[in-house]
Amino acid sequence: MSTPLLDTIKTPDDLRHLPENQLRQVADELRTETISAVSVTGGHLGAGLGVVELTVALHYVFDTPRDRLIWDVGHQAYPHKILTGRRDRIRTLRQADGLSGFTKRSESEYDPFGAAHSSTSISAGLGMAVARDLEGNKNNVIAVIGDGAMSAGMAYEAMNNAGAMHSRLIVILNDNDMSIAPPTGAMSSYLARLVSGGTYRGIRETAKQLAKKLPKFIYDKAAKAEEFARGFWTGGTMFEELGFYYVGPIDGHNLDHLLPILKNVRDSETGPILVHVVTKKGKGYAPAEAAADKYHGVVTFDVVTGAQTKAKANAPAYTKVFGESLIKEAQADDKIVAVTAAMPSGTGIDLFGKEFPARTFDVGIAEQHAVTFAAGMATEGYKPFCAIYSTFLQRAYDQVVHDVAIQNLPVRFALDRAGLVGADGATHAGSFDVAYLGCLPNMVVMAAADEAELVHMVATAAAHDSGPIAFRYPRGEGVGVDMPEKGIPLAIGKGRIVKEGSRIALLSLGTRLSEALKAAEELEARGLSTTVADARFAKPLDEELILALARDHEVLVTVEEGSIGGFGSYVLQLLADKGALDRGTLKVRSMVLPDIYQDQDKPERMYAKAGLDAAGIVTRVFEALGQEGARKVRA
Repeated sequence: MSTPLLDTIKTPDDLRHLPENQLRQVADELRTETISAVSVTGGHLGAGLGVVELTVALHYVFDTPRDRLIWDVGHQAYPHKILTGRRDRIRTLRQADGLSGFTKRSESEYDPFGAAHSSTSISAGLGMAVARDLEGNKNNVIAVIGDGAMSAGMAYEAMNNAGAMHSRLIVILNDNDMSIAPPTGAMSSYLARLVSGGTYRGIRETAKQLAKKLPKFIYDKAAKAEEFARGFWTGGTMFEELGFYYVGPIDGHNLDHLLPILKNVRDSETGPILVHVVTKKGKGYAPAEAAADKYHGVVTFDVVTGAQTKAKANAPAYTKVFGESLIKEAQADDKIVAVTAAMPSGTGIDLFGKEFPARTFDVGIAEQHAVTFAAGMATEGYKPFCAIYSTFLQRAYDQVVHDVAIQNLPVRFALDRAGLVGADGATHAGSFDVAYLGCLPNMVVMAAADEAELVHMVATAAAHDSGPIAFRYPRGEGVGVDMPEKGIPLAIGKGRIVKEGSRIALLSLGTRLSEALKAAEELEARGLSTTVADARFAKPLDEELILALARDHEVLVTVEEGSIGGFGSYVLQLLADKGALDRGTLKVRSMVLPDIYQDQDKPERMYAKAGLDAAGIVTRVFEALGQEGARKVRA
């Protein structure tokens, strides 16, 4: 049996030594390897399967890594990783100390730009192209962006800038949902090859120069006729208006079509070019092709059947609890509407959408627009719930400040994926929202300690009409508490005592409460009477509760799933302002996420490394007590 071709490829240099007639076999083997690897690790499967042939063609035609190849988002980059020296580690994807699920500069020279949030590739590519020109170099810069990512304004801002600058930049539009235009077979491929070739471009430029010598009214008509003719066959008028030379659409799974067109584009001296490639998400794997989401994101699965390995849930997922709670609130209030930015299932808004389709708005990958759109509805008396991952809301911070908070509009922000998120790593961690929202006047910030608290916080947000309000909750399952039938609005800025003690006070914000309770049991076993409180609100603070904890305990420890500058900082500011720190016997400590970007791992391991588990809390208490305090405990 002959050696598989993929076994002979360590880097794209090896790929480029193969004859073109062997690339089909390479693509087939690459698809099989991708399916096999993701079946073991889980991850983003469908997008990668859709770009197998495109990945092979790009690395074959272009001189990577000298030619810069940027994959937007990174969901589609698993085949790229296999071809670029990382095949031996591909089964460590999204695991501790393994490969990132996205492109990452520190991981490989073949990843010139890290990408896990959408629609950044064209901007980054243009920056690289301009830097290349300033250096007097001649390498190519290629940005591969999915059609979904083209719903973000940033992509058009970059294209508009690139078109105006006439920089030599290649954008590959991976149209994997036929959202712009379907391929038209051999004729489409023939025309794409024709218009991407030097002969056509030369004739076209010559004709333009000749036409300019004609009377203006004839020149204008000629230009419009040429644009209409190309737009009729190729559909690229919009991109041409932005200053890009448009080629396509072409079949992204046909190497006989891809290779000559990419070679033409590579050898072109024309300024920015957009190549419209139509692919099929999940291509080549029947279970993925048949799935509604084309196996966008999967857990481990059986390769033969496609059946995904689903762990038995011990408690409802926070995302589902939010979606179902919002439905109940909306059943009683027809002013409640839901807004999401291309993440309906990820945020639970898909559940709301089935119940209230006319009151559900998915605005695409456009978080800035989502926030201001919600603000607009709020001005008219509606109650928008803007459901966006904590890490994605960062993209709309100016809108949160300028369009919502300054105007004191009652937009409700539901922040999923708060805290550490596990396999997606640093790019998706919800580490900063308490800090970046809590500093804004007029903003109310809540954090659910468990799934029951989340139900009450949805009700609180629905009832809160006096300004913006945000509530955060993590990815994954709840802790298994009894669930209320319906949410009851909480008193704004009021926390609760969960366990009473006398010497140590643990003040938790968010779902570290369960770890604080475990820590309290350990401390009690060591003779330290411990109070545990759930702050519920990072803003406004429960001043009465916090000052009482400071007055009545020897040690006060704040615990949160967020960065420095958040809840713990607000508590210290309060204690300083009120003179509570002047009492020399009080020891205050704050526990936050470490000041680093943590790589992917199981969430519980990430929190343990961060010191935010029960053991870490106990250790922090004893550090605060010091040697003298520890001796008193032992005595």
